[in-house]
Amino acid sequence: MTQENAYLSEEVEMLRQQLRRFVESEVAPHGEDWEREGQVPRQIFRQMGGLGFLGIRYPEAYGGAELDTLASVVFAEELGRSSFGGFAAGVLVHTDMASPHLARNGSPEQLQRYMPGIVAGEIITAIAVTEPDAGSDVAAIRTRAVKDGNGWRLNGAKLFITNGVLADLTIVAARTEPEAKGSRALSMFLIEKGTPGFRAARALDKMGWRSSDTAELVLEDCRLPAEALLGEENRGFYAIMANFQNERLVLGSMAMGEAQKAIELTLEHLKTRQAFGAPLWSREAIRQRLAMRAAEVEAGRQLVRHAAWLDAQGRECVKEVSMVKAYCGELVNRVMYDCLQFHGGMGYMRESAIERMARDARVQAIGGGASEVMLEEVAKRM
Repeated sequence: MTQENAYLSEEVEMLRQQLRRFVESEVAPHGEDWEREGQVPRQIFRQMGGLGFLGIRYPEAYGGAELDTLASVVFAEELGRSSFGGFAAGVLVHTDMASPHLARNGSPEQLQRYMPGIVAGEIITAIAVTEPDAGSDVAAIRTRAVKDGNGWRLNGAKLFITNGVLADLTIVAARTEPEAKGSRALSMFLIEKGTPGFRAARALDKMGWRSSDTAELVLEDCRLPAEALLGEENRGFYAIMANFQNERLVLGSMAMGEAQKAIELTLEHLKTRQAFGAPLWSREAIRQRLAMRAAEVEAGRQLVRHAAWLDAQGRECVKEVSMVKAYCGELVNRVMYDCLQFHGGMGYMRESAIERMARDARVQAIGGGASEVMLEEVAKRM
């Protein structure tokens, strides 16, 4: 068994190679167009669904492959290697941040209605938790859901919602118990696109992740039937907390995929770019700095794999996952800083992949749990 796949099965390695081929043929030639358009075409989700990429953790009954957490982190790493962070983010929100809520807590009827389409890429999903005054502080959510006859009526707003415009099905967190403590006051709801009172108010203009659509969502007297409730009433906080583990793992792995790709692009540049009569790679200071970054990225990848292995074994790993999110989110930004620096003036040009990747990477220390929040989770467990 090689060191590379000490944690990974042959099946997961095959998934990696298949996905890498897909990225090279279907993503790399079109990614710049998606950056300008502000979203990934729906057809790409259908293609990925057809190849089995969107259900790698889900039951065979819905078209899934029934793999484990290690498959998810390899999937995320390869998406990160695409060099288009927005594409990777949109797909990962669908596979690892939104749809797992349904897969874990859906009723038999909800699962049968939506899961086959989600795995096939026919139904795109989004998760709407963040609000103007509630990000990592989930208990501060203000969006309100009140019982209305035999259903529910929702009012509120959600912010920074990836896939917010494209999504056919949005999973929305709302406060259902106004007087209770935040952890016992939230519930999750399934809202289909086109539901009266539910709309994307505006697409947001971002620094990076430009090929993922990000929206502000508004709920104005949005009437839902009783069967739109996902999971148990007033248990939404725990559902969100449970899925944060998966979300943070895949974001950390995506960041390491981005960092590895940046190092490869920079190494190629350094070996061909001439300065003072010799390739830049001949400069000891540059070689050693990039070598150190490569060592740190390899350490990050191993930390991701270890945390994913713990999760796949059903073992407690909040500390390790929080380390993944903090370490990898910060490291990818250090890597991008050096890689852009070593590209010189070309690294500052919009035509350069490294310029785009540096912008995309910045959010890795923010989204899914800011580094400061993650380090507090680690500190509590020290």
